Amino acid sequence: MHIEKAILDQVNIWLTPTFDQETQEAIKEMMTSAPKELEDSFYKNLEFGTGGMRGVMGVGTNRINKYTLGQNTQGLSNYLKQCFPNEEIKVAIAYDCRHNSDTLAKVVADVFSANGIKVYLFSELRPTPELSFAVRHLACHVGIVLTASHNPPEYNGYKVYWQDGGQIVPPQDKEIIQAIEALAYTDINFNANNDLIEYIDKDIDEAFVKSTIENASFNTPAYAKENLKIVYTSLHGTSIKAVPAVLDAAGYTDVNIVEAQAIPDGNFPTVKSPNPEEPEALTMAMELAENIQADIVVGTDPDSDRLGVAVRNNEGKMTLLNGNQTMVIMTAFLLEQWLKADKITGNEFIGSTIVSTPMMLDLAEAYGVECKVGLTGFKWIAKFIKDFPEQTFIGGGEESFGFMVGDAVRDKDAVGAILLVCEIAAQAKAEGQTLYQKLEQLYVDFGFYKEHLISITKKGMDGAVEIQQMMKDLRENPLEEINGNRVVCVEDYQTSKGKDFMNNEEFGINIPKSNVLIYYLEDGSKICARPSGTEPKIKFYFSVNCAIESVEDIAVAELQLDEKIKNIINDMQLN
Repeated sequence: MHIEKAILDQVNIWLTPTFDQETQEAIKEMMTSAPKELEDSFYKNLEFGTGGMRGVMGVGTNRINKYTLGQNTQGLSNYLKQCFPNEEIKVAIAYDCRHNSDTLAKVVADVFSANGIKVYLFSELRPTPELSFAVRHLACHVGIVLTASHNPPEYNGYKVYWQDGGQIVPPQDKEIIQAIEALAYTDINFNANNDLIEYIDKDIDEAFVKSTIENASFNTPAYAKENLKIVYTSLHGTSIKAVPAVLDAAGYTDVNIVEAQAIPDGNFPTVKSPNPEEPEALTMAMELAENIQADIVVGTDPDSDRLGVAVRNNEGKMTLLNGNQTMVIMTAFLLEQWLKADKITGNEFIGSTIVSTPMMLDLAEAYGVECKVGLTGFKWIAKFIKDFPEQTFIGGGEESFGFMVGDAVRDKDAVGAILLVCEIAAQAKAEGQTLYQKLEQLYVDFGFYKEHLISITKKGMDGAVEIQQMMKDLRENPLEEINGNRVVCVEDYQTSKGKDFMNNEEFGINIPKSNVLIYYLEDGSKICARPSGTEPKIKFYFSVNCAIESVEDIAVAELQLDEKIKNIINDMQLN
């Protein structure tokens, strides 16, 4: 097999004494027995993107290993010294259940300490939201999590958090990337100063549990907590280190753990994908719930930022809620609690994203608070908290099963969200209601919203060109009508401009640029087109809605909205 010279040049660099014997032997083995794998391992550098790095583990420039993460950490160390020249720089590091996460975390700690930076390293795996909390609790300049969220077992990753506890955003992201790209592997200092590495665990755990209970508890009576039968699964991930402790300390006594999924395991042996967005992932939890007649199922992904929730519907069957539904249930409850406590002054806000349900805007308007809407990703909600310190953040979420209560954690937080949703369920049950009925009443009060997502995969170079052309057509030749409804507005987040066709007016969009287009129709429907930044996919998000008079109208309304979504997809020729 022919391998390009540029790839062989990279391979030869990795066969020099800068790299350890084990790495060199693995490369030599690939050269003789797996040349295709060798090519894939070295044909490009694994990119440090706007949130960090994620990829397959192994040797090579296009893999997660001690050298690619060492380069990240050396570049970040150099950048921190530029930003904070006269300060004792401090970093917190956590890691998840994935293969090699613990050893890679120690490598990262070694490089930071070798550069004179104080390191707080969790002694064992911990949830990602606890790392976000620890950054601010320990007054660190940066936080690192070794995780690949719910990717397949062969993946790992490196996420970077800034002083505020949120993931890095402009301008830090680009500046850090420049600092990393300026380095050679010979520039990495792996010579640890162990005097600068301090292991953390119990004290931070206790502070995190205490903070979670303070943020996500709302005067639920003890009898109501004891009367809520909960099924919980960690899907082999890190939340087992926090969720049971939080629920116990908060007074929930009937917590039934899916034991087969309770042991952290980077192979995720009982699921196809450890992602609570996928109904299959919660199969074992749902079965246990039916067996013991539980009220609610809660589950988290491996790093414990996403949560899945299932509740009993009106027929008594366990039903998985989607991310938009859990988000509006939790947000409406928070707003109601703040209103009861007379804490709403008009200076508060909730957070959401441009691809999430517009129902969040209706909730905000009804309660007299602002709804700030950002790009996809929780780092933008965290940035709102940092950019608007004069306003108070209540809570917020996104459609991809993430939620954040208050501002102690500045990222998706399944730990706090699980406690919050149990508070809502417990109070509802004490009042003779279910969480499902709470959701139905919200539809009556604010309109029945239905969302749908489709992902279209276009593989290879031709696929990338096809995706670009789809966006080009939608951008340069905007549709005037979809499914018999006029297009009344188009927002282009790449040009930061919108066009109101009803008034023939253009307007600016004050959100960082992104390759996203949103069409609004005269009947209130919303269609968002967004190419994936990491996969050969283009995603279309649909939101449709209608007013209903009572919960009895929901079944017919749902059929009508499902049909409307199907017709929109057909009319746009996306099937």
